[in-house]
Amino acid sequence: MGLKDKKLFLLDMDGTLYIDDRLLSGTAEFLQGIKDRGGQYIFMTNNSSKGVCDYIDKLSRMGVTAKPEEFLTSADASAELLADRKREKMYVMGTESFKDYMRTFGFNVTEEAEDDVEIVLCGFDRELTYKKLKDVCKLLSQGSRSYFATNPDWVCPADFGYVPDCGSMCWMIEKATGRWPVFIGKPEPKMALMAMKRTGFTCRETVVIGDRLYTDIACGINAGTDTCFVLSGEGTEADIEKTGIRPTYVFRDIEELHRRIKDET
Repeated sequence: MGLKDKKLFLLDMDGTLYIDDRLLSGTAEFLQGIKDRGGQYIFMTNNSSKGVCDYIDKLSRMGVTAKPEEFLTSADASAELLADRKREKMYVMGTESFKDYMRTFGFNVTEEAEDDVEIVLCGFDRELTYKKLKDVCKLLSQGSRSYFATNPDWVCPADFGYVPDCGSMCWMIEKATGRWPVFIGKPEPKMALMAMKRTGFTCRETVVIGDRLYTDIACGINAGTDTCFVLSGEGTEADIEKTGIRPTYVFRDIEELHRRIKDET
C-alpha cells in the first residue's frame, strides 16, 4: 500500500509541522490534501506542556483550523495508563496547563511534596523551578513511589536551536536520585493504538510521521504501522545508521512528502 492509499496520518507537531510559532512550508496544503482524499489525521505529540485547547489556539494563529478530537497527547496517554489510580495522590512536575488537564480526568493532583504522595509524574515543564526539582528528588529518595514521565525526548526544537525536554529533565533527576521513570508517550505504541481505536483504521491503513527516530518513528514501528521520517526538526539521516531505527520513508520535510503523495495520485 502506497502513501496515497493511507487513510490515517498520525502527525508529530514540534519540528514536523511547525517550529515554535512558525508553520513549516507545505503543512496547510498537506493537511488539506489528506481531507481531499477522504483520509483523517490526528496530531500526536509528546509535548505535555500545553493542553489541547492551547494547541488549537496555536494552530489557529498559524492559519490551521483544528478540532479537539484531532489530538492525542502524552497527557492523554498518561491519563489512560493511570486511569485506575485516580484516588492516589499524584505529584505532577509540569506546567499549570498539564496539571489542570490531568485534574479534568479526575486525578488527585498535588503541588507539594507531601508524605502521602504515591505517584510522581513528570512532563515537559516550560515553567520548571528549582523547588519542583527538589520536591521530585525528595519524593523519589524517600519510599518506593511509582515514577512516570510523559516522554523521553531530550530536546524540543526552538527557532534558535533546542531547549531541554522531559527526557533531559528526568536525566538530571536520575543523577540526583538514581531513579529512572517509566515513560508513557512515544516511542511506546499507546498513542498510535489509541488513535487507530478511535478512528477504526488498521495498522496497514495508518502511517506515523515525525522528526525523531527514537520517539516518533519507533512509536510507529512498535505499533506496526509504516513511518515517515522528516528532516525538518531534530533528526538527521545519519541518525538512521547510528540508531538502527529504520523508517519506511525519509523526506526532507512535510512539503516534499506532500509532493510525493501528489505524484502517486
